[in-house]
Amino acid sequence: MSWLDRVRNSIPFTTKRDTPDNLWIKCPSCSEMLFTKEYEDNQNVCPRCDHHGRIGADARFAQLLDAGFEVLPTPKVKEDPLKFRDSKKYPERLKAARAANPHPDALTNAVGRIDGQKAVLGVQDFAFMGGSMGMAVGAAFVAGVDRAIKENCAYVICTAAGGARMQEGILSLMQMPKTTVAVRRLNRAGLPYVVVLTDPTTGGVTASYAMLGDVHIAEPGCLIGFAGQRVIQDTIREKLPEGFQRAEYLHEHGMVDMVVHRRELKATLAQVLDFLGAAKAA
Repeated sequence: MSWLDRVRNSIPFTTKRDTPDNLWIKCPSCSEMLFTKEYEDNQNVCPRCDHHGRIGADARFAQLLDAGFEVLPTPKVKEDPLKFRDSKKYPERLKAARAANPHPDALTNAVGRIDGQKAVLGVQDFAFMGGSMGMAVGAAFVAGVDRAIKENCAYVICTAAGGARMQEGILSLMQMPKTTVAVRRLNRAGLPYVVVLTDPTTGGVTASYAMLGDVHIAEPGCLIGFAGQRVIQDTIREKLPEGFQRAEYLHEHGMVDMVVHRRELKATLAQVLDFLGAAKAA
């Protein structure tokens, strides 16, 4: 045995402790490494650069609704109506998305109160196939509106989507007029409709119910638009201004009513609902 082996074997090494894989998270904006618990306790907002991270339906319900809210069932629709297949069959993609997410599709509703103001809250989860709008999302949106009319309260939706769901083709595009008609029914009932735009809100969602609210609130820095920046730039053959399609730029140009930090969102929504409720009743 060499002297190196004798020295190494004489040193008492302690057993290596296992470190959880989810102990740290990297901010997608500033690349700072953050304690996951610190990040989650700060409502998934980076404490260093204030970047607003994407969150799912359950986290959004917990942040915005008072205790005692009820999560509503997701309506059932015909799956894979076009027998669509790309590199995978559509049912396989749905199965994988459902295995990785707590809800059966991209839009989930809950009924409860926002700082005492009764509301039905819909949340799109970008983690479920990019929050894409298919027949299930359209049916959930209509169900949310119907429940709001039944409860005689506002419908609030937090949008997050890459657009229509390509695996459902024209049927996904048909959700645009379907949801527009639902918003019209809510307006005729004299009930408020408030949209909270989160990162990202694009495509057919932006072209329909995301831009039909009585009030449009956006989270800081979120991407909002229809077509992508590169497509627009290549089409018009001009360089787009800095910050184009971001919440602050759209607020400055009148497309968004206000940009609200996540920690202030619940109180702001309650204030808006109180004001709109009084205005609609007048």
